[in-house]
Amino acid sequence: MGDNYVISEIEKDHILFQLEQNKRSDNREFNQLREVSIETNYVGKAEGSAVVTLGDTKLIVGVKAILGKPFPDTPDSGVITTSAELSPLASPFFESGPPSVAAIELARVTDRAIRESHSLDLSKLCVIPEKSVWILFIDFYILNDAGNLFDAAALGAIAALATAEIPKVKIGEDDEVEILEEKEPLIINHYPVSVTSYKLGKHKIFDANFKEERVSDARITFGFDEDDHIVSVQKGKLGVYTPLEIKEILKESLLVSKTLRKELMKALSKK
Repeated sequence: MGDNYVISEIEKDHILFQLEQNKRSDNREFNQLREVSIETNYVGKAEGSAVVTLGDTKLIVGVKAILGKPFPDTPDSGVITTSAELSPLASPFFESGPPSVAAIELARVTDRAIRESHSLDLSKLCVIPEKSVWILFIDFYILNDAGNLFDAAALGAIAALATAEIPKVKIGEDDEVEILEEKEPLIINHYPVSVTSYKLGKHKIFDANFKEERVSDARITFGFDEDDHIVSVQKGKLGVYTPLEIKEILKESLLVSKTLRKELMKALSKK
């Protein structure tokens, strides 16, 4: 662990020196995204799925639907639950076992953007109030962590939901629910995207690669819908931001969100 820390400090000094020269290690502009690729309907047995690559970062998102009971406080609403699997194959810093703090944060930040944007009308997932609703499981499988999983996961989640189809049902006597072979698409009301900015010293960069992310002091993720409304915010790591910094990052994040949404909608137009 000590050796990793020393290497990290050396890397940080070099990266900061480059930033002082207005350069990044991969020659991008501070607000320039890596190449984005989104492929939908990748997993045949899932209701919906997508593979997202963001530079060398790559992940699969799958949506699975099962019938279950609603929560007592929302008896006429379906349920969304998210989880992320950070496999050791994807990064030397991931470990096997129960979900790590990083996995839980990745799932919750993505879930929040979907939920708070009202991307889905959960009442439409209700089959029988208080008895039966559709539960949507959104699962992230990280294939390679080369930085900025948050923005890649958000793209994958919406792409998978937007191409998902769930079975139709027939309600019989005594509220018996029969699952039919015929399927129907989920109705997506909003298409949120996440934009994550990283702070390294006095510099702010977007779509950090693995080394930039690893040595960053802080990060902040904004979720935006297609009407430019802020639907979610998550600050991470130990560094701090001034109100002026947050205001500046917000303005630039909104511009970056338009590039991500363009790629998202381009992929969905091919479904």
